[in-house]
Amino acid sequence: MLDREGAVPLYHQIYLFLRDEILSGQRPFGSAMPTEQELAETYDVSRITARRVLNDLAEQNYVERKRRVGTRVIFKSPSKPIEANIDQAYDSLLAFGGGTDVKVLSVEEVAAPPRAAASLGLEAGDPVIRSVRLREMEGVAIGWIVSYVPVELAPYVTTETLASAPILRLLEDVGVKLKYATQTINAVLAFGEMVDAMGAELNSPILRITRVSYDADDRPFMLTYAHYRADRFHIRMDLNGPGTQ
Repeated sequence: MLDREGAVPLYHQIYLFLRDEILSGQRPFGSAMPTEQELAETYDVSRITARRVLNDLAEQNYVERKRRVGTRVIFKSPSKPIEANIDQAYDSLLAFGGGTDVKVLSVEEVAAPPRAAASLGLEAGDPVIRSVRLREMEGVAIGWIVSYVPVELAPYVTTETLASAPILRLLEDVGVKLKYATQTINAVLAFGEMVDAMGAELNSPILRITRVSYDADDRPFMLTYAHYRADRFHIRMDLNGPGTQ
């Protein structure tokens, strides 16, 4: 979704979308980028515009362009992991879910995009279940959540079940227990479905939490993207000093 009447040039809007996908890991290191022709068709722009987008990404060292090979992602996140207690995080997630209302926007079987496939240990294009939920607090939309789970969990992740309980609780009830998770937090620009769903302005700041959840056998069972409006949501962390309990 592009703002064709706004002040931000189209090439820069597309650049920001693709950059955010790279930074968030949706386009992981080594993955292939769309060709100039594919970009032009996807965003309904000229090949010249598409070429400038890819060249700008290359100049900023997000991708590498090679003739007859194509354009591939070369960005690797420099972030270092911070460990936290999964039990406390799990309780906080359930408490947050219990204090908000959820609208299930869609649940469907789709071909796994590259990041979902890599996160779930699948091949790109394998079938997965994609669910989209809108989280509200006191009637105000604050979050747009997209989750991917393996297709064998389809009987437990439905429009009806998601409307009744948090997805982690649903899966736990059928024996898929969360053992640990990896999570990244970054800022992106509002785009696509989330603009209308959350009532956000196109290209307004959005806080994105990307989480991969693992079961008791260390197998990944869910990839979640949780998007929150920066003007309606914040994260609080209580930090203890050395020697405190």
